[in-house]
Amino acid sequence: MSSILALDDEHDMLALLSRIISEKSSHELTTLADSHQLSQLLEQKRFDVVLTDLKMPGKSGLDVLEEIKQKSPRTAVIIMTAYGTIESALQATRKGAFDYITKPFRKERILHVIEQALNWQQLQQENIFLRQKLEEKTTLPELVGSTPIMRALFDQIHKVAATSATVLITGQSGTGKELVARALHSQSARSAQRFIPIDCSTIPESIIESELFGHVKGSFTGAIRNKKGMVEEANHGTLFLDEIADLNPAMQVKLLRLLQEGEYKVVGSNSISKADIRFIAATNRNLPEKIRSGEFREDLFYRLNVINIRLPSLDERKEDIPLLVAHFLDKYNRLYCKNIKRVSEDLMRNMVARAWPGNIRELEHAVERGVIMASGEFLELSDISAGAMSLKASPQEIGECSELFSMPFKEAKDALIERFHSEYISRVLSRNAGNVSKAARESGLKRQYLHRLMRETRLDSKTFKKNQPD
Repeated sequence: MSSILALDDEHDMLALLSRIISEKSSHELTTLADSHQLSQLLEQKRFDVVLTDLKMPGKSGLDVLEEIKQKSPRTAVIIMTAYGTIESALQATRKGAFDYITKPFRKERILHVIEQALNWQQLQQENIFLRQKLEEKTTLPELVGSTPIMRALFDQIHKVAATSATVLITGQSGTGKELVARALHSQSARSAQRFIPIDCSTIPESIIESELFGHVKGSFTGAIRNKKGMVEEANHGTLFLDEIADLNPAMQVKLLRLLQEGEYKVVGSNSISKADIRFIAATNRNLPEKIRSGEFREDLFYRLNVINIRLPSLDERKEDIPLLVAHFLDKYNRLYCKNIKRVSEDLMRNMVARAWPGNIRELEHAVERGVIMASGEFLELSDISAGAMSLKASPQEIGECSELFSMPFKEAKDALIERFHSEYISRVLSRNAGNVSKAARESGLKRQYLHRLMRETRLDSKTFKKNQPD
């Protein structure tokens, strides 16, 4: 229902407008005889259309027009007058009036102009919506950065998104691979269709085929009804295969057929199904190395690696840390209803100087933790360090890692990250008596990601349950 305001110092005219509008439409009409009360009314309500007399005691129709356009530019204002001249009509139009009607008027005329004004309103709203959609397609709001390496990445995303080419996204954990996949989808011709993500590392081998391709009722124990697979859900859209390196050999063969022929079989069915899908895969592993060890099919790799997008680690784009911190500070201020104005200089220096083995994900969790712990207007080093690994390394910690300094950089870095993962996860599991769900919530990690880290560091939650006192 549209809202209309009629403003005229003659009560008979207001009564006539009220009768015409109420008889022929379902619009909500408000009438006002005293133009001095307009400002107060506009503070309380927004109107789609305003009908105003040109000559009135106090504020004239042109004064009303100017006030409304200042407070609500998209409101359509129709000027009514018994003293119509070309000059006054031109003046009203220049000031932004939608139309100009002379009295007396036929009711068909006034209703026609009102409907035209409302159609104009609708068109304005649609244009705003379309502009917002266009901005969503041409900007990447969750991908923050201004360094040359990030500008090159944004340019690559814009170029690749317009195609249907299969994309392999590589990079360390926490660098934002899923964000890039979503950006590729949102800027593609398939953006109106579904984006379906699947984490290949978290789905047990026994059910991953059913999760991907679906199953028919009775195809195995527990299959009590037909189930759609993620491939069918993603038809005409995008399927994102995260941690593709963890896909078992049997599923690699079936995925290869899907990529090559666009065909697959639902578990328990003999018929062949077709799918029209844009594939995006991601991994933090070295796939050529896994090919050499026989763990990953070479032909599948070449099918996936049509376009490779490599994401830089946070260490490669240190200059972006202040931008990222500001982005996350704004995000968690809104989420936790805080009003932290900025990060202290001491904290920012430490953030830029520090290594971030967990990359952007680790930085984000640090800012979130700080926002939760902070009590003042500024985020301090103590807020980030409270209850977590300190941003500054002690001499003792440096001494314990001294053997790493004689190793090649990549080997040393991988060893340090593995040591950090093992120590951090051991402590968080110990504090939560082996409860993985609680540990994931405390650490700010997804439960599936924590499970994967536990497998990589060979940690069993049962060990920490046994260590708890009765």
